Amino acid sequence: QALIKYGSHVQTYGWRLWNYDGETNGTTGEAKRLEALQIQFADGQNADQIQYRTHVQTYGWNQGWVTGGQISGTTGEAKRLEALQIQLTGDMKEKYDIYYRLHVQTYGWLDWAKNGEPAGTEGLAKRAEAIEIQLVEKGGEAPGSTDRPFVEAEE
Repeated sequence: QALIKYGSHVQTYGWRLWNYDGETNGTTGEAKRLEALQIQFADGQNADQIQYRTHVQTYGWNQGWVTGGQISGTTGEAKRLEALQIQLTGDMKEKYDIYYRLHVQTYGWLDWAKNGEPAGTEGLAKRAEAIEIQLVEKGGEAPGSTDRPFVEAEE
């Protein structure tokens, strides 16, 4: 049974179909930017217990946090999504860790971030192209390396 589902708005293609539990959503090898995301629990419940925000070209982190099923990012503005943060609250935070990673222009897949950590890039003008998200039982093993989920421009 799927635990989490997510969709993305992709340059040229628009909204992609939902993907679940660690599947890749977006594109790789096509040079297409992610522009917006929707994330929610697959059963449609506990929407208020998942929060996320995106870092978008021109706007940065300024759009603030949204809850399950809401759109974070932009559509129709040709703005690239560069980074994101996802966190759980309430009962879901007690049961699960949420892991996520981005496929980024010139870097490929970055490592897994978790529980509100930033993933992607900031200050480098690189487009995020695809995303994977996975819930793991609290304290369980990460789905892969967690060494480098986020890259920032040098000051």
